Amino acid sequence: MNPWAALVIGGLGELGFTTSLRYVDGFRNGPAVAAFLLAISVSMGALAYAARTIPLGTAYAVWAGIGAAGTAVLGIAVYHEPADWPRLALLTGLIGCIVGLKALG
Repeated sequence: MNPWAALVIGGLGELGFTTSLRYVDGFRNGPAVAAFLLAISVSMGALAYAARTIPLGTAYAVWAGIGAAGTAVLGIAVYHEPADWPRLALLTGLIGCIVGLKALG
């Protein structure tokens, strides 16, 4: 598998485990806990795989950026979190940095 594709999958896995944290309810909600454990396993495994080829600092920054941007966008779209212009501008900058790291690496 392409390391950059693995990194995208890992970033989406981060989106999955951060979102499932909203529902684990102190680890009493079994399905949410299972989703969390699956997503974190996929996410960390994909990051570890990608970091064998992509420099670790770049891999981690892209992985974390995909997860952070994805979680913020999901929060806006699904959970009605604020979508004011400063937040959107910062998200745009974060996504731009991810694309820039990919272009360099």
